[in-house]
Amino acid sequence: MFTAHVVVTVLAAAWVAFSAVSVFARAAWVVEPLAEYGVPQALWPWLGAAKTAGALGLVAGLFVPAIGLAAGIGLVVYFTGAVATVLRARSYKHVPFPLLYLAPVVVAMALA
Repeated sequence: MFTAHVVVTVLAAAWVAFSAVSVFARAAWVVEPLAEYGVPQALWPWLGAAKTAGALGLVAGLFVPAIGLAAGIGLVVYFTGAVATVLRARSYKHVPFPLLYLAPVVVAMALA
């Protein structure tokens, strides 16, 4: 079970880190929906920083479980907020995207 936890946690952290890099790089497929949802451009670097901290925290949690738990909780709150933002913008076709990032984080926490 420990091996599964490590693999899922590393993959979840990599997936969240990819999302953070996409925000920092201002990939069109990320920032265009953010603008469409009404998320102010001034917040985008903070969103990327939150994802980066969460990804690093998940990996650190393999060595210090309390850090991983805190990072996991933070990411769950972050991506739940992302789902709420998408729903508030009535962009229902985009709801699965934040869920694709939320799911591996939840699984990693469940395996911890």
